[in-house]
Amino acid sequence: MKKLAFDNVKGTVFELTDETVQEGIIASRTSPRKRIILPIHRVQEAEVQRMINFLQPGTYIRPHKHPMPHATESIVMLNGSIRFFTFDDKGNRLTSRILNSKPFTGVIDIEPDVWHSFIVLEPDTVLFECKKGPYSAKSDKYFADWSPEEGSIHAADWIQIMEAEE
Repeated sequence: MKKLAFDNVKGTVFELTDETVQEGIIASRTSPRKRIILPIHRVQEAEVQRMINFLQPGTYIRPHKHPMPHATESIVMLNGSIRFFTFDDKGNRLTSRILNSKPFTGVIDIEPDVWHSFIVLEPDTVLFECKKGPYSAKSDKYFADWSPEEGSIHAADWIQIMEAEE
């Protein structure tokens, strides 16, 4: 079974250390999915879901949207860069933005019901993600039926097409 995430952190204060970053980067490099999440909310039922995502180029973030009216999502770049996309209901690309960690931290905030995805542009990309909880696999996100499923042979083709986009 693929490890999708580290265990939730413990304690009353979390600090992102160099050691934690290196552990996450190594785990993402060796993950078949080329990414891994470190949930920094203490319990899965937390009202605010906070995560550190460690990502490598070639990981597939299937286009999705968060349908619940409270489901905003914020992304803050800590290291590396991504190309972030939004789409209409038929899968046509509406926007394409590059978010970097340098020369200043890139931030994007997504309102509910917006189809979105991103590709990773640099090795060892790290981002902070925050969204309203609690998490429920049934209602957290809807995957776009016009996009390939994760793990399918077409997912790599989708990444190549998005990499070619300007």
